[in-house]
Amino acid sequence: MSQKNYYDVLGVSKDAGADELKKAYRKLARKYHPDLNKDNPKEAEARFKEINEAYETLSDANKRAQYDQFGHDAFTRAGQTGGFGGNGGGFGFQDFSQAGGFGGFGDIFESFFGGGQGRRNTGPVDGADLRYDLEITLEEAAFGADKEFSIVKEEVCPYCHGNGAEPGTTVTTCPQCRGTGQEQVVRNTPFGQMVNVTTCSSCGGSGQKIDTPCRECHAGGRVQKKRKLQVQIPPGVDTNSRIRLRDEGEPGRRGGRQGNLYVYIYVKPHQRFSRRGADLYCEEHISFPVAAMGGTTEVETLYGKVELKIPHGTPNGKVFRLTGQGLPALRGSGKGNLHVTIIVDVPRSLSDEQRTALTHYARLTGEEATKEETPSFFEKLKDTLKG
Repeated sequence: MSQKNYYDVLGVSKDAGADELKKAYRKLARKYHPDLNKDNPKEAEARFKEINEAYETLSDANKRAQYDQFGHDAFTRAGQTGGFGGNGGGFGFQDFSQAGGFGGFGDIFESFFGGGQGRRNTGPVDGADLRYDLEITLEEAAFGADKEFSIVKEEVCPYCHGNGAEPGTTVTTCPQCRGTGQEQVVRNTPFGQMVNVTTCSSCGGSGQKIDTPCRECHAGGRVQKKRKLQVQIPPGVDTNSRIRLRDEGEPGRRGGRQGNLYVYIYVKPHQRFSRRGADLYCEEHISFPVAAMGGTTEVETLYGKVELKIPHGTPNGKVFRLTGQGLPALRGSGKGNLHVTIIVDVPRSLSDEQRTALTHYARLTGEEATKEETPSFFEKLKDTLKG
């Protein structure tokens, strides 16, 4: 292992933050990668190995703390029983000489130049998804609607554009954690050195130092804002249907994506119609003569009035189906049906003329109705209509 100071190997100062270390490593790794140095591959391989050892140590918060305290001795002692790793366990450097050609180099090189994630202590954090419950009418569920609503949510501070500092001032790397967002506390124990890693108490894990906080967000980079939003309700939605508004959630941090807003639908109960999926249900009252002799009645639907033909002898509780008078299918085509339950109204009070007519009807059906028997006659009439 090279004994050259790792900070000198990368050409950075001891106060270098994570971004500065990564930038220096990328530049040197490109320059000395063995695949790019065909004229002098052995020297390039040795230099590339040295660069990788330096970066692997300084980019890891635990290893860097050990290196800053003990230098290269931290790693020569780590492999000894009772040393820093205990039982021969060190920091786990990869043995590039046993990796098979440049396979070990390629893995690390790929993590930086081939789209790998790398090892970042302060990487991107996606914004939180939000939920809003929206109440609509059955008519809006049937025909669709454009609904406007207001929501209070976090947004990037428009004054400082999210960096937390007063405009015109600078944001520097936190000197306590050197931009890593973490602090290391080294303790001596009977089993060797122990390192505890915690969130930096100075910067709160951001890795930055803000000398002049933004007057609007007070260094948070976020403010609470009330926003008006609009959502398009598609025909056929039902309670618990969910509509996603992309990128209307909370903002991400350090380059993380914006969250989404999910609008959950609640369809209010209707005075006339009940609903099961795309089908609607209602009741329609008709008179006894229409039920007995037949006729037509107007039925109010969501789409206007339609005539329903009532056959003679229709009993109370008979259900008629009006095809296509229900709700649109949310997924697919066509509409549901409207199921109309017939309620036959029995008169509760009669004029003398009506009573005479019904008495005559009772005689024709073989039921003699007297004044005293009138209530029982109407009870029988009700039972007859129920069919």
